[in-house]
Amino acid sequence: MPLENRREVIAELATLSRPRRASTRFYLPETWAYDTTVLLAEAAVKTSRIRLGTGIIGVWNRSAATIAMAAATLASLSSGRFVLGLGASTPQLAEGLHDVPFGAPLARMRRTVGQIRALLRGDRIPLAVTTAARPLKLNVPSASEVPDSPRRDRRRIRAAGRRDRRRLDPVHVPAAAAASGRGAAARRRRARTGIPSGSRPCARRCRRWCPPDAARAREGAAWFVSFYVVSMGTFYRDSLTRQGFGKEVQAVPRRQRPALSGRGVRPTPRSCWSS
Repeated sequence: MPLENRREVIAELATLSRPRRASTRFYLPETWAYDTTVLLAEAAVKTSRIRLGTGIIGVWNRSAATIAMAAATLASLSSGRFVLGLGASTPQLAEGLHDVPFGAPLARMRRTVGQIRALLRGDRIPLAVTTAARPLKLNVPSASEVPDSPRRDRRRIRAAGRRDRRRLDPVHVPAAAAASGRGAAARRRRARTGIPSGSRPCARRCRRWCPPDAARAREGAAWFVSFYVVSMGTFYRDSLTRQGFGKEVQAVPRRQRPALSGRGVRPTPRSCWSS
């Protein structure tokens, strides 16, 4: 769960996720708690087969070089099991925590992806701001095999579409919308972004709550969505409204503001993400 802040629970979950299956994916989001890359390093040394990844790191939260260094380190530590997930994040998180103005996310994503890939290939970083400086490169072996997965979100899929073949679906998309990834519309999107027709560009994720009864599961799911609607600016509220949930979104702020700690609905190690 993105708001989980018990380090020992996160570490335990990594070891509980079918550790003998190489197809298992263990992705962690970057929020405002423990450093995601350090948590993944702990997971890397406690597991041997599962895939590890960031789901996602925002392109405002760290420099491209910092992200590239973390990716190279995690790829080496996990023996190639690391996947780098990138996203534009939200104005609330970029500005309210990192004190960075949020603007032109498409251009920021394009620039960051290009710089990270150059550094992981062993090339010098293509400077975009301090262009008079001498560009440097990483002093580590090339890690160009690190897969990267930008989060799919409207126009942003096009920013890296001609360079990337993997996508992470955005947050808060109903299960019924998953069908939009198939058929003629999906083929048109692939053609527009240059993605080969035989590829599997999207990793669809479903949040699951595993408490002992259905009522508690609904309570946990409702708390999770209401937190994003009330406390994370207008980004998720607008997204759900565009998907046809305007009345439901308007009803949420009239209820009690969800507590950050999530008392009463804290997930157990059995709560998990699934792809």
